[in-house]
Amino acid sequence: MSSDGPSMNGAGDVPTVLVRDGQGRQLLCFLEQLIPLEGNDYALLTPVDTPVCLVRISEDDEQDDEVIEELDGAEPILSVADVVLQEHELTLVRSAVTLTVSGELEEPDPEELDEELAAEEEDDDSDLYEMLIQFRAEGQEYGLFIPLDPFFVVARMQNGEGILVEGEEFERVQPRIEAELDERELGES
Repeated sequence: MSSDGPSMNGAGDVPTVLVRDGQGRQLLCFLEQLIPLEGNDYALLTPVDTPVCLVRISEDDEQDDEVIEELDGAEPILSVADVVLQEHELTLVRSAVTLTVSGELEEPDPEELDEELAAEEEDDDSDLYEMLIQFRAEGQEYGLFIPLDPFFVVARMQNGEGILVEGEEFERVQPRIEAELDERELGES
């Protein structure tokens, strides 16, 4: 790794890394772990801003809500989400890897969250997401949801920046990164 590696954030606590994807989009992340593999440094990162996913909400109780994975044609819907978020002093960012929301989010009440998780555990089909906003666009209900599980990004470090690890490279290094993290965890206990 070069000497101009990850930068420290304003608090000086946790280093941050700017990750780029194949389309040149960026995502600022906290550096959680650095794992040397195959002559490269791979970074396990978490986004600085809050990751969200766009969901088409089914108006039919029999159908499940649909997570919109491909966002290329969703710009008119995201524009409506922008306006709704601005009312809450939040900003939707079309980042690398995922959509993110920047701004001050209200922290959920821990007791309320425990009750919701207990209720969801009874429902095996439930995903671990919390609704941030719901809105109507193009005659359909949509929502932006926050994943409650940690959202990790894997990047290969190059000249102090992270290059998003995707496709075949991800398939190749992901099991080795997990094994290294498991080994580190065992060494700490």
